[in-house]
Amino acid sequence: MEKKVVAVIFGGESSEYEVSLKSACSVIENLDTEKYSVIKIGITRDGKWLRYNGNLDKIKNNTWFLDNGCTKVMISPSKGDREIIEIKSNVLIHTKIDIVFPILHGKNGEDGTLQGLLEISGIRYVGCNVAASSICMDKDYAHKIVGYAGFDVPNSLAIDHQTDEKEINDFAENVGYPIYVKPAKEGSSIGITKSKNKYELFKGIDEALKFDDKVVLEENINGFEVGCAILGKDDLIVGTVDEIEVPSGFFDFKEKYTLEHSKIHLPARIDNKLSEKIKETAKGIYRALGCSGLSRVDMFVDEKNRIVFNEVNTLPGFTTGSRFPNMLLHSGIEYKEILDKLIELGIQE
Repeated sequence: MEKKVVAVIFGGESSEYEVSLKSACSVIENLDTEKYSVIKIGITRDGKWLRYNGNLDKIKNNTWFLDNGCTKVMISPSKGDREIIEIKSNVLIHTKIDIVFPILHGKNGEDGTLQGLLEISGIRYVGCNVAASSICMDKDYAHKIVGYAGFDVPNSLAIDHQTDEKEINDFAENVGYPIYVKPAKEGSSIGITKSKNKYELFKGIDEALKFDDKVVLEENINGFEVGCAILGKDDLIVGTVDEIEVPSGFFDFKEKYTLEHSKIHLPARIDNKLSEKIKETAKGIYRALGCSGLSRVDMFVDEKNRIVFNEVNTLPGFTTGSRFPNMLLHSGIEYKEILDKLIELGIQE
């Protein structure tokens, strides 16, 4: 059987650059070399595209782009070519690819921009399409669509630099504190604060506006957070539900990647009936947002066991220790099987 040529794209200009490097290493290490020929394409923090031919150690320690073997690379925009073009000593080298596996978390990778480039070029790729990627990245739009589809969502208010202070104060008075302040289109809890009073609220808004021109104010849900890993398009595979235990504060960027004070319970500390209800809700949200390939659907369970939507990650963390693969592993699907299934789904598209 002829090997499929898989281009793994990592790095990027996002604030989640380091997370991307870790995820990409796990993916590359676990792709079956009997089935796939892997091309490594890195994007530097300042947006340079380079084909990297070295070992994974340099990706892990973020020196890959200093390797002398790196060459400038681009994706051919000509539909039907389905190739990358390297520029080496003023010579163009064309290499056909079967599919792109994007391991780019956050902006310019998870938000539909890369997916749009690949659509224009006629190149198949792993994960959600342009529309779903873009919508899920925007917390305001995602909440509106999920709410319109009939699922419970937190009370929220989308604001920008021009929003009247009275509107913000009225929202705070209506929902009460604490209030979460979130950049609309950032991932990994970057730029998010939890405000306990008016002073912290406006300070949090100023902080969030450093990361995005739109900010979402969101009511606090008393309860705990759960997640569902979903794989597929029509026939969906759902992993074991996990639960985040956060003793204080919230699950911010530091806690997500250190678990210094938090703990992930897999499976979640809930009964089977609630677990199945969470899975069905997650599948409904996944379909309402037009997701395909993969996504992690995060929700809250309040004190009355009401399931409330939080967010969807269309390209969640992908290390062998990340929540998404671990939820599927717990349900009986090995990491390598996940990669095979995702590539198969992407090629079918």
